[in-house]
Amino acid sequence: PELLEILHMNEHQRKESLMRIYKRDIEDNPNFKFREKQIYPTKSDGVADMGRQFTHLTCEEAKETDENGNLLPAKRVFEKDRSQRLHWINHHIQELSSENIEVFSVTERDQKKRCDITKTYVYDKKEKYVIVLECQRKSSYYLLTAYYLNKEYAEKGIKKKMKKRLPNIE
Repeated sequence: PELLEILHMNEHQRKESLMRIYKRDIEDNPNFKFREKQIYPTKSDGVADMGRQFTHLTCEEAKETDENGNLLPAKRVFEKDRSQRLHWINHHIQELSSENIEVFSVTERDQKKRCDITKTYVYDKKEKYVIVLECQRKSSYYLLTAYYLNKEYAEKGIKKKMKKRLPNIE
């Protein structure tokens, strides 16, 4: 589980390096499949949005307030832990370290869509890393996100989801 050495690079170099990995492992990889089901990027206005997905996999949402303490619209900012592990996604999707991986599906409420959706989690217990897929018509997945459990509440949240797991992987 080597980390990418990207922190010494400037923002432009870092983004270019990460984009090459993203293209190799995800965007231009016809075999980017989980358990024989093709994985697609999420769609925006009905179109696959690779740029948005790349940003989701390398950045985190940052909340800021203005001088009056009012919450500003959230924006995404570079997140080193996600970015240094970008190359882990394909490795985990292939379940190459299966002794450390817990795979489970959960039905959750999607606040934006206002409906229930089924998400499949690929959770590396040893490395504290999670990949989240959304089941699509039982024949494919959307790659929603992947992240390192570096927040105090994160691992507790995943374990709570595991308790609500469905009997089968969707």
